[in-house]
Amino acid sequence: MKLVTFEAGGQVRWGAVRGDVVVDLNLARALHLASQGQEAKYLAADTLDFIRQGEAVWDAASETLEFLGSHPIDGISFHADRAKLLAPIANPSKVIGIGLNYGEHRQEHVGDNPDYPVLFPKFPSSIIGPGDPIIWDPALTQKVDYEGELGIVIGKRAKRVSEIEALDFVFGFCNLLDITARDLQYDEKGAKQWTRGKSLDTFCPLGPYIVSKDEIADVQNLTVRCWVNDELRQTANTAQMINGVAALVAFISQGITLLPGDIIASGTPSGVGHYRTPPVYLKSGDTLRVQVEGLGTLINPVR
Repeated sequence: MKLVTFEAGGQVRWGAVRGDVVVDLNLARALHLASQGQEAKYLAADTLDFIRQGEAVWDAASETLEFLGSHPIDGISFHADRAKLLAPIANPSKVIGIGLNYGEHRQEHVGDNPDYPVLFPKFPSSIIGPGDPIIWDPALTQKVDYEGELGIVIGKRAKRVSEIEALDFVFGFCNLLDITARDLQYDEKGAKQWTRGKSLDTFCPLGPYIVSKDEIADVQNLTVRCWVNDELRQTANTAQMINGVAALVAFISQGITLLPGDIIASGTPSGVGHYRTPPVYLKSGDTLRVQVEGLGTLINPVR
């Protein structure tokens, strides 16, 4: 299932993508129940609520999509050009970033490179959706960088889980951009302000949708690509992660309880602008494009 939050007909809705059609799952469920003579009920308030409710509501959504078939229904199903996709989840309890999780990216980095995952927060207020502009105040930062990543979306409360069982607590995956103000992350006095440098407003684009894990054959064998304008800047495979998805979920959960809808930014490949010679930072008019295999394409302009 491909979960989305979208705007259509002047309303913000949530639902699923099927080919070039976006379905309002709440209205579709109500129609399905009414057709069976049952009381019309919605499935969930939003995508986060849907994920929180677990298997019962998942089965109901799958049954509803099967009921609809492939024929759009006016007011319930919308062709893609009539629906504006928003961030699939706008209000997770937390977004946890992972630093230095690809070998070649570690080689770019000058400094300590520990064997364990490096964690940092990205505040949920930094989340934007596909097509939304990445914006910053040039008086605050002039060295803004890009990092294309696989986003991991948690499906169940995870506390002290083992690596063997960790994937059972994952709902699905999405494209993610970890935008970073490098001159705030590493200021001129040598101080390290990772949280500030990575959590400015608009610095966490997500989307275009969340793909449930049942649609991904092997999360540790996905190609990750990031373009700036038409230039391919980053390319790698998730097999090159130093700590894979299961290891990340298990490691974090030992001391930080992961909740449904929480997002883990799993780390970026080499090719970021900060470590190029000379460094190349984002500028107004650029366009970023991230494509993790099987997860669609996330595109965001830069102002």
